[in-house]
Amino acid sequence: MRLRRVPLVAALCLGAALPLLWLAAWQGSGENDLDMYKTQLLELRQRLLYAEKENKKRSYELSSALSEIKRVVAKAVNLTANRTDDRKWNILNLTRKLPMHLTNLHYSLPHLREYEDSIFPNVVIGQQRTGVSLVMGIPTVKREKQNYLMNTLHSLLYELPEEQRNDCIIIIFVAEVNEEYVNSVAESVRTSFPSEVQSGVLEVISPPAYYYPDLSNLKKTFGDSEDRVRWRTKQNLDYSFLMLYAQPKGTFYLQLEDDIIAKPEYIQTIRNFAAKQSQEWMILEFSQLGFIGKLFKSEDLPLIVEFFLMFYKDKPIDWLLDHLLWVKVCNPEKDRTHCEKEKAKLRIRAKPSLFQHVGVHSSLAGKIQNLKDKDFGKNMLHKAHKNPPAKLATSLRIYQQYTLEKVYEGKDCFWALAPMAGDYISFTFLEPLKVEKYLFRSGNMEHPGDKLFNTTVEVLPADETIRKDLLDNESKFNYPATKDGYLKIGTFENGISEGNISLSVGKIRAIRLSVNSDSPVWAMLSEVFIKTSEN
Repeated sequence: MRLRRVPLVAALCLGAALPLLWLAAWQGSGENDLDMYKTQLLELRQRLLYAEKENKKRSYELSSALSEIKRVVAKAVNLTANRTDDRKWNILNLTRKLPMHLTNLHYSLPHLREYEDSIFPNVVIGQQRTGVSLVMGIPTVKREKQNYLMNTLHSLLYELPEEQRNDCIIIIFVAEVNEEYVNSVAESVRTSFPSEVQSGVLEVISPPAYYYPDLSNLKKTFGDSEDRVRWRTKQNLDYSFLMLYAQPKGTFYLQLEDDIIAKPEYIQTIRNFAAKQSQEWMILEFSQLGFIGKLFKSEDLPLIVEFFLMFYKDKPIDWLLDHLLWVKVCNPEKDRTHCEKEKAKLRIRAKPSLFQHVGVHSSLAGKIQNLKDKDFGKNMLHKAHKNPPAKLATSLRIYQQYTLEKVYEGKDCFWALAPMAGDYISFTFLEPLKVEKYLFRSGNMEHPGDKLFNTTVEVLPADETIRKDLLDNESKFNYPATKDGYLKIGTFENGISEGNISLSVGKIRAIRLSVNSDSPVWAMLSEVFIKTSEN
């Protein structure tokens, strides 16, 4: 449809005719009439000029609206399965228009001007959770050797209380543009953590295809090879992208890596430490290594990212962070000691460390990295209890020295190769006992994924009369029974089984853990506690 611009044409014609009108008025009227005509004509001219300006504005707005309609229609036609649509952005209170704090991105990354959507992520997994206290960011890339991401997620979620799960988000940023690889990571996360994906605790995002600039001709600095310069430069861009996505989702942002383990109760420890700070801070550090375990206020992230992007080609991320602190608080006229004291007011270190680096194979191809945080302390990988004397047996294939006796006696873990359906672990007491409660914990901090799945806890009543009644009428005890006279009293959930045993069962001769299906992972018992009336 062709637009008619009548007001603009009229304004131009009348504007050109104004001198003639003034001349006619001067010739045919007195001086007072002339002043009146001049005034009226000037007012008319101002109105026409204003109308022309408004017409141009409306024309521009209409043209922009038509362009936006075309873009939305084209996008609807070409929408892919893993591209965040506009409805989701509305839920997140985001739009395709860059927020004010992102407008400078085009200066640091000028190639983004050519690609309209190159700053908006592909949300592969996400429930649009926002308004939480803590957002954790984990960048991950394809590694040539071992991948540590699943173990890292298991460690972060290991024994995490429900209240804390409901008040946090863990964002996995797959910093690759290969769609097949991104989807494979997302599928692994879905398979390993279905409830966390469903609830919105876990999100998986990736960058658009055109986010990264050309990294082929970077200046080599600090004696680094071309590959290392390219690696650290891309890493700076990865951190920046992840921080900007996480910023509106929560109050605090915790930077992590994909090859770490976390101490138990790490979120509560972070909360307590942050609450104790009386002075204004910018970074709370929960690890001494690199960029691991750094806590920021979300409101500070736009400033931090803007600084990173100004110098992303020049230095590694941890150096840039230190330089930012220098810019904020150091006085060039004073010495280095004064500068360090001032920076320490903004960058506060917590001890002991809450996160340990466990990866050996770096994301930089060929690099071996045996970095360890000395302030992390020794991992407590098992927990000891005094258990009643018993004969122990298992059908599982034991790994090296990690025997069943070790965990039962509280000396070490029990570790075995992947269980198969029908496998068992049994504890037969030397004499029948009244068992009050039990606890079996599988997995530990270093191997949080090596849990028992689809495994039941069963007890064998010592009284033959009870066993006979059980076979005849199992509903009497409110427990299902096995063909060999055991009562199924519990199951493993998230690697743990614990509970009390009804007094009506009487004394117990044995406890058995029965595996009901094949497991894709090894199995570890890190804690066994059988509480009797005598211990």
